[in-house]
Amino acid sequence: MKTTEQASRYAHLDQMGTRDLLEAINAEDRKVPLAVAETIPAITQLVDGIVERIPHGGRVFYIGAGTSGRLGIVDASEIPPTYGVDDTFIGIMAGGDGAIRHAVEGAEDREDQGWKDLQAFDINAHDTLVGITASGGAPYVVGALQEARRNGLLTGAITNNAESPVTQVAEISMVANVGPEFVTGSTRMKSGTSAKLILNMISTAAMIRLGHVQGNKMVDMQLTNQKLVDRGTRMIMEGTGIKDYEKAKALLLKYGQVRAAIDAYLNR
Repeated sequence: MKTTEQASRYAHLDQMGTRDLLEAINAEDRKVPLAVAETIPAITQLVDGIVERIPHGGRVFYIGAGTSGRLGIVDASEIPPTYGVDDTFIGIMAGGDGAIRHAVEGAEDREDQGWKDLQAFDINAHDTLVGITASGGAPYVVGALQEARRNGLLTGAITNNAESPVTQVAEISMVANVGPEFVTGSTRMKSGTSAKLILNMISTAAMIRLGHVQGNKMVDMQLTNQKLVDRGTRMIMEGTGIKDYEKAKALLLKYGQVRAAIDAYLNR
């Protein structure tokens, strides 16, 4: 039986009080980072491959169904505002954008649909496809990875079941064995958390390696709200030695980016 389908270690959840439920959930959640740590060698291999490909026009596609697909879309959607890079990380899920909010019946069962959905993006051999499936067997994901690998893409899989179909077709498998879910089979819990952590690691490490962070600062972030304008202003003050907040803010707004503002000021 798949690990994700094994019975919860906790019986009679319906008879537990609120505090007991929360403490038990938290106890299970604490196992997740330890499971993710075991996948770091595989994540390293994937990130290094991504870093080699992006400068040649490569992109990173996340593909999944249900919770897995939504997690990929969330991670990809946060790359442009955080690192100022558009259309480099792209999330796709079974059933299309409508499935982000409402489940689309049978969408993950079509083995040929994932690769078809990717064709809208003019896929090339410099791209990377990361399949996300807790069970490791979603046909939508497995089929897409099979075709992607045949077409020369770097392929990775994030899953919670060792020796599942997705690990047989992906070049790099990141298997986080988080154990049975607190609610039997509810993979939006520990499995989903592990996928989110791994996605954070992939995109963050890749963006740092590609130069979108200086020191520990997001110097290419988009100024989409006042909080980020304030953050950027303080980065400029720190990076240039400017003491006047309003002067630093004016410099930021003129150039629209922390990196550009600091470079312009230091090279004036």
